[in-house]
Amino acid sequence: MDYTLLRNKMVDEQIIGRGLNDPRILEVMRQVPRHRFVASGLAHQAYGDSALPIGDAQTISQPYIVAFMLSSLGLDGNEKVLEIGMGSGYLTALLSGLVEKVYAIERLRSLAIPARQLLDDLGCRNVLVKIFDGTYGWPDAAPFAAVAVSAVAFEKPPQPFLEQLMIGGRMIIPLVTDKGQYLYRITRHGENEFQSERLLACSFVKLVGRHGVR
Repeated sequence: MDYTLLRNKMVDEQIIGRGLNDPRILEVMRQVPRHRFVASGLAHQAYGDSALPIGDAQTISQPYIVAFMLSSLGLDGNEKVLEIGMGSGYLTALLSGLVEKVYAIERLRSLAIPARQLLDDLGCRNVLVKIFDGTYGWPDAAPFAAVAVSAVAFEKPPQPFLEQLMIGGRMIIPLVTDKGQYLYRITRHGENEFQSERLLACSFVKLVGRHGVR
């Protein structure tokens, strides 16, 4: 199977075709082998327009959603980024090619260990991985210029995420409200000043942890 052909088709039809055109994001999505981040039996579906299971009731998000999250963060390449819920590591690998440093947290050891190995195999040397309750964030490494959360919280982001976002920084997080589940961009403008923007309907697994869904 020609995965390079499938990967380019994914970018052309699902990403550019829906109006996302950041050249850095398009390039890294053409390079990262998404089929290696799903179960081997699902590799032929890796470039389809849908989320896929990765084990332990977790999923790898639809390619467009991943690209939309990256685009909404407005990354310029110099950021230190916190990722919550790395799963199999696909978004982590993309971030690795886009920013200076990635701090990725995954609570499930069964996902985090093979993800770390795959990231090493792909040469993602600017990624640190922690197996922990991600709802605490990574206070020792804060503040972060960007936070990407790949699990849904209820109504508002956990307080640690807000506290660890630098002033001027941006967070992308799925939230459940009375209108349904949506991706939100939270921008920190001051010590206690945050702007919240509802961006796109989505579907993510629950954010489990002390400051998430228990």
